[in-house]
Amino acid sequence: MYDHNKQYRCTIIRGKSKKEMDDLLPAYASVIDEICPCRHEDFESLFNNAFQRFLPESDRIKKTLDNHRTEISGKLFGMYFYAEDGMVYESERTQKYLSDSDQPAFFKDICYKMQFPNGMQKVSTTVAQRVKDEISIRPFAFVLKLLQIAMTAKIDITKRMLGYYVLNSLDVLQGKASPYEVLEAIEKDIKAGIERDIVVPGKATSFTHQHINEQINYLELANLIRIIDENHDKRVVLNLSEMETIELFIQEYDKKPAFDVYSYDLGTIEERKIFQFNWDAYYARLSEYASKFTTSSNSLSYKEGETSEKDETKKQGQNLVQFGDEGEALVYEYEKNRVSKFNPHLVRKVLALGKTRGIGYDIQSVIAEPGDMAEFVKYIEVKSTKRFTCPDLQDSLWIDTLNITRNEYVAAKQHGEFYYIYRVYFTSQGITMFIIGDVGKKLDDGRMQATPMTYRVDFSSSSVDGTETLQSKVTI
Repeated sequence: MYDHNKQYRCTIIRGKSKKEMDDLLPAYASVIDEICPCRHEDFESLFNNAFQRFLPESDRIKKTLDNHRTEISGKLFGMYFYAEDGMVYESERTQKYLSDSDQPAFFKDICYKMQFPNGMQKVSTTVAQRVKDEISIRPFAFVLKLLQIAMTAKIDITKRMLGYYVLNSLDVLQGKASPYEVLEAIEKDIKAGIERDIVVPGKATSFTHQHINEQINYLELANLIRIIDENHDKRVVLNLSEMETIELFIQEYDKKPAFDVYSYDLGTIEERKIFQFNWDAYYARLSEYASKFTTSSNSLSYKEGETSEKDETKKQGQNLVQFGDEGEALVYEYEKNRVSKFNPHLVRKVLALGKTRGIGYDIQSVIAEPGDMAEFVKYIEVKSTKRFTCPDLQDSLWIDTLNITRNEYVAAKQHGEFYYIYRVYFTSQGITMFIIGDVGKKLDDGRMQATPMTYRVDFSSSSVDGTETLQSKVTI
């Protein structure tokens, strides 16, 4: 029998605000991709030295840098792992993010693999205590299931309710209560006019709700929910444009966590080491559904009450066939409209060339501004990303990172002031585009920094030490 009076504080690794998380993710990925693989003993200094450029001088202290390395990018985000060969490698999750720039998909994968207990916190104390207390849950799957049945029953669920009845409830955390029982208790209290909340004697509200807010933040960053603030009563609703992904979560709500913490004897130092190594390796791997967590621009712009538009989805699919990227399609239309306003006859000179290999840009346009250079060619490389929050140019600490190919770098140098990067952000607040002109000059004068990330290795017969002729068929 579900008893909501049994409360239990089950915290997670402390992160940052939603915006800070969105801002920090590309920085973490850039640094880890830059330095990995590397030796265990070198990783700390390499990471800290490389990451400090993303922080104000006042924060470039060892304690802060260590927290970014171990707690957030390591334990919470699972962006790298220590291997048995003495090396540190970037995780599958990091590799995927570097290839698709889909930040909500990154957080979806984190949310999908989140469980209690886990290996993110101190094993000998926190993890061992949760095992002793019989904690066993996939919290985000449970929350999404509750929101689904609440929507069907037309019952509003608030952040405070999720905190008290779910994320701070011992019965739920032990896997002893179902979402249906929880919803029944919530409905009963609503009818009786009872409002319940987490209370920790002697502690401020910020403390009592910190772990709740942080967990819900991850569901927002994953683009799976929306927070509706009405008269300071923050309702939590599903993002119905993400229902395919939400269904993947929901099917796991009543299952035990995928990683079996209970199979380890955490009472011995040696077993705790084995547990930690195995957890880190497990968490660094992508979930089985990671390939299905793709975020569309339509789903990011979802507002409560909206339904998915099939025609728009179909149109979007056609665009992706033509362009391969939503950002390219958007910039192509933007340039046609911009040029048309200047001179409709010049629109024919706006060309989508993203599928043309080796030229170093996606869109060929024209300057289309008064003066002698109106018809000069404009070369545009489109770099798009998806994130929940919108970047803020007024934030003096904000910095972004992106990858460019050698061909793009050469094109930027070759075309000088006529080479542009259009940085497109698809966010829950809408679409923001930053236009960066004269990229080559900015790389030269330090306003933009480029770090070489790979090496091309050429070799001849003189470098070959041996050769073997292998059998044509291999039996495995």
